[in-house]
Amino acid sequence: MKITIITVAYNSQSTIKDTIESVNKQDYHNLEYVIVDGLSIDGTIDIIKEHHKGIFISEKDKGIYDAMNKGIDLASGEVIGILNSDDFYPDNNIVSEVAKLFNQSDCEAVYADLYYVDELDTGKVVRKWVSGSFNHKKFLQGWMPPHPTLFLRKEVYNKFGKFNLALKSAADYELMLRMLYKNKISVAYLPKVIVHMRAGGQSNKSILNRLKANKEDRMAWKINGLTPYWFTLYLKPIRKITQFIFTK
Repeated sequence: MKITIITVAYNSQSTIKDTIESVNKQDYHNLEYVIVDGLSIDGTIDIIKEHHKGIFISEKDKGIYDAMNKGIDLASGEVIGILNSDDFYPDNNIVSEVAKLFNQSDCEAVYADLYYVDELDTGKVVRKWVSGSFNHKKFLQGWMPPHPTLFLRKEVYNKFGKFNLALKSAADYELMLRMLYKNKISVAYLPKVIVHMRAGGQSNKSILNRLKANKEDRMAWKINGLTPYWFTLYLKPIRKITQFIFTK
């Protein structure tokens, strides 16, 4: 089974080498790596050209999710994973573990656990996102899997669509809601930390950004013709707080 990893980048010179090297070190033999750059003006492109041997394009885009859609179009793998340019795989067998679960369960999607790490000291864990077993009804309790851990069969994108560019900060949430909750694709959970993400997401940097994100979360349900419980989208940010509480 061929697996494609997609990384989108823009002015990521301080982190993208770690991202690329973590993919290059994977022990899975049938791996395709696609990098989509948004015309970076720092040293990102030079770093990519030095360390990346796969598919690479650099052109203007309409934002991160547009770039992800371009990567999906370029991907030739049966399964697609997306690794952000400030994230990295902590072990060399991550893709192998994901592929093994796809083969064992014959599922359409695999997700796992994620650790947020300090931006400068990536050995320091600041937040633990332990997803837990899958039940599509958990979306009503404010649950979602960490998107960087999600691997989807390309046929699912072909059937149900890619990222909705009308959403700026919640396009990943909308896509997972559409795929996993609305269309109930078959899903398997890998109880393993497969991604380390540097802390500092845009949607959580200020109260204003959090309010904007909450508004888009509501839109994600509406455009899919779905109705959450009254408390669903209040529980979503509360779940993030518990991830800090249980970090040791």
